[in-house]
Amino acid sequence: MSLQDELAAVKGRLDDLVRTVEQLERRIAAERGTPSPPTPGRPENIVTIPDTPYDSGLWTDSDDEGLGARDRHAP
Repeated sequence: MSLQDELAAVKGRLDDLVRTVEQLERRIAAERGTPSPPTPGRPENIVTIPDTPYDSGLWTDSDDEGLGARDRHAP
């Protein structure tokens, strides 16, 4: 068996283990009457960052990163 085959087999077993643990967590939560833990994947509280440009007034007192202050020259 090549190294790639062994890695693929380990990854498959690890995925099976993760699924089994998730099922066990859901069963325990159901028996206790508590809400089940969220399933992995897409987070519930996603913050969307708009594509529109930021207000340039926010950057009036900041330095250009890596270039120094606006009124001085880089060394």
